[in-house]
Amino acid sequence: MIEEGAKAPEFELTADTGETVSLESLRGKPVVLYFYPKDD
Repeated sequence: MIEEGAKAPEFELTADTGETVSLESLRGKPVVLYFYPKDD
């Protein structure tokens, strides 16, 4: 678990546009990470 205020680990994800986005590519920009449980 990541502690509040801690630096997030590097990751990559696929955006809804199909583009791969990494945390590194967003360096210097505001980033909000929002997590929610998968629907059943």
